[in-house]
Amino acid sequence: MAEKVIVVAGPTASGKTALGIELAKKFNGEIVSADSMQIYRSMDIGTAKATPAERAAVPHHMLDVIEPWEDYSVARYVEDAAACCEDILRRGKLPVIVGGTGLYIDSLVSGRDFAQTQEDKALREELNAEYDRAGGEEMLRRLAAVDPERAAKLHPSDKRRIVRALEIYRLTGMTITAHDELTRALPPRYEAARIILGYAERSALYERIDARVDAMVGEGLFAEVEALLASGLSADCTAMQAIGYKEPAAALRGEMSREEAVGLIKRQSRRYAKRQLTWFSREENALHIEWDKTPDFEAALRLSTKFLHSFGIS
Repeated sequence: MAEKVIVVAGPTASGKTALGIELAKKFNGEIVSADSMQIYRSMDIGTAKATPAERAAVPHHMLDVIEPWEDYSVARYVEDAAACCEDILRRGKLPVIVGGTGLYIDSLVSGRDFAQTQEDKALREELNAEYDRAGGEEMLRRLAAVDPERAAKLHPSDKRRIVRALEIYRLTGMTITAHDELTRALPPRYEAARIILGYAERSALYERIDARVDAMVGEGLFAEVEALLASGLSADCTAMQAIGYKEPAAALRGEMSREEAVGLIKRQSRRYAKRQLTWFSREENALHIEWDKTPDFEAALRLSTKFLHSFGIS
């Protein structure tokens, strides 16, 4: 039988960190971050990592895992985060998975492996070169010939996913679509009690996002980005393409004013939150907590505790 874990998820600025910490305290748990940007070292302000005081209150895992210039994948996250969860469970404690990256959460809980053992760097370089020569339209046509379902979901400019799909097929003879179907048929790695945070009114969430961005700027967001660039980090690397980093980088290059960069961070953050809301709204068996104007953590803790007890977590 799968081990039980708690999941606290929701859009940016919805109070996940605070509620996750309270639940970890109450249920003898430790936090496992499920955020695709908090894995990077030296990127603290723009990723809204737990503060030193919050980390001191409850052990946190999957923060500051790699350097900003390193590549990281969903498959690697699942491997690393699962190791953290297993260690927490072995010590008789409860993993509390907290974050807003839905793909990370679902992949960790389900145990999807994303064919991570099937890699061939030489073949990938060959396929990348083919893509550069033949173009995205042609490579997508080749993928459609073997995996029309996956090809229909991709755009010709999505080089990374097209190349990866072709690589998997060349290595295994199995399409990514078939691999995903096989993975979904497996029992989940963990039995997750999911708590989804949100707001009754979208405008309240957007106001909170705007206030958070202003706070980040006040805490030194631009200085953080400037230090990353001064360390030699390329503005083109994956980590620097994140919301909250590429906009200040553009301002530091003189491509826009700081005020314009801040406005763009707010706008892009709101759009990202909308996508997160869409993702998490699919969770039918979860406890959905919708705040009014501001979070009420005392009430949320009561609701969450009752829900978790009914789930068999005490």
